[in-house]
Amino acid sequence: MPPDLAPGDRVALLVAGSAAYLQTVHRLLTAGIFPIPLDPRLTEGERARILAGLDPTLVVTDDDALTGLLETLPPPGLPRGRPMHCTSGTTGTPKGVWSGLLDDEGAAALVAEERELWGFRDDDVNLVLSPLYHSAPLRFALGTVLAGGRVVIPGPFDPAVVTEAIRRERPTTMFCVPAHLQRLFAHWSEVGVPDLSSFRLVAHAGAPCPTDVKRRLIELFPDGSTWEFYGSTEGQFTACRSEEWLERPGTVGRARPGRILTADPDGTLWCVVPGHARFSYYGDPGKTAAAWRETPAGPAFTVGDHGRIDDDGYVYLDGRREDLIISGGVNVYPTEVEQLLGECPGVEDIAVYGVRDDTWGERVCAAVVGTATEAALSTYAREHLAPPKRPKTYTFRDELPRTLTGKVRRQEL
Repeated sequence: MPPDLAPGDRVALLVAGSAAYLQTVHRLLTAGIFPIPLDPRLTEGERARILAGLDPTLVVTDDDALTGLLETLPPPGLPRGRPMHCTSGTTGTPKGVWSGLLDDEGAAALVAEERELWGFRDDDVNLVLSPLYHSAPLRFALGTVLAGGRVVIPGPFDPAVVTEAIRRERPTTMFCVPAHLQRLFAHWSEVGVPDLSSFRLVAHAGAPCPTDVKRRLIELFPDGSTWEFYGSTEGQFTACRSEEWLERPGTVGRARPGRILTADPDGTLWCVVPGHARFSYYGDPGKTAAAWRETPAGPAFTVGDHGRIDDDGYVYLDGRREDLIISGGVNVYPTEVEQLLGECPGVEDIAVYGVRDDTWGERVCAAVVGTATEAALSTYAREHLAPPKRPKTYTFRDELPRTLTGKVRRQEL
């Protein structure tokens, strides 16, 4: 282990996903050191703002540094916690989701529950479609490695490249977001559908899945192989076989083993989790306290999502967090985008909001008051925001709709 790293330390990773990246994450967690996976496309300003609250001991920004770090780490073993992925609040300031160091029992339980749910095994071949800095693809890839399986990382998503990887590698598992499926299906309509019989598990999440895409997924892949799950950076809530969805269209399934889900009268969803799945927001006890409450079944947390639970325990989502936009499976918080684009010359007022989009789930849009042009805003966004956060549509108004207390009425936009 590097002399300047100790259990409990944090290492920010701002490099592209690769086999070395996955090995580094695994070995860091084995040593009780917490990787902070971040989008390498973040601008310097975004990086500085995020890392300021996370106190990383080391920041890795290129492949050479990653290789050098990997060479100093102990052999892979049982992870002592979860990677510290970042989420955001309505303030737009990202927070690290911190599991803390787990004891032997908790560490073993963390690995076991994923293996039991998804059936990871030593002959699995996991095909990675999403960037490994996202929590779900990293979790599936690491679960595969821990079971003795193999991981295939084709690189940035390209339908033709993924199709060739399916033909060549014969993957057994895959995590995706609906936007991936739409692009794959469009490509296969042109070139033909590859042999998908090797798949035993195809899980999707991250955004609402259009009904036609869901039905096409079920039609093309082997019977019983397709799943949807509902979760967040903070924790996982449900899992749902597509056959259950066919019987109950719109559901995201029932609580995963070891979880208890309840809904308040206003629809706020709460989740009781086992000890190894608990978390805090790193460096923010106030935000942590607001997310948790005591229940007769144990501590429960909420991420502010709303929904309902039927008599059989199936969950139906009514809405995500008030200000959250989920575009292509990526969480975008309007406040963060507003704060940055509000500095663009000529912007007097700005509101960012999401609009339903058949490809991305939601499209990031901005309503602007002032003299700034769309070209100027687009240029400024490219300079200061990672691609998922850049508005795809700009509209210009004389004023923004606001409540009497000054809050923007995003639903009206």
